[in-house]
Amino acid sequence: MQIKNNGYFSIEQLTEQYLSGTQKSDNTRETKEGLSFQQVLQQKTLQNAGSLKFSKHALGRLNDRSIELSEGQLERLNQGAQKAGQKGIKDSLVIVDELAFIVNVPNQTVVTAMDSTETNSNIFTNINGAVIM
Repeated sequence: MQIKNNGYFSIEQLTEQYLSGTQKSDNTRETKEGLSFQQVLQQKTLQNAGSLKFSKHALGRLNDRSIELSEGQLERLNQGAQKAGQKGIKDSLVIVDELAFIVNVPNQTVVTAMDSTETNSNIFTNINGAVIM
């Protein structure tokens, strides 16, 4: 497409550009490593898939309550969040051994954590599903 001398596009030029589909998408540009934006995005998404984040509040609760998760417990917590997501649960209670976690499934974030001594009342609010692992 060429710009006319006055610096403005004609209506014909704009019509040709936007309606004929001759404009190329920028998502095919490559990075220094030779990867397109789409490939980089897919890689990052796959790297983060299935791994939960812990909110600042949840990390504080784990620290305050001296809760340490083993690799097995963390893996089961991840699996529980994935199962909750498959069932369409948005805010889930995930119970692993004697530990209870509230997980915001769409954000893949553990909101809070507690152990069996703090679940005496057995009341959990603001959840719409539970997974027992």
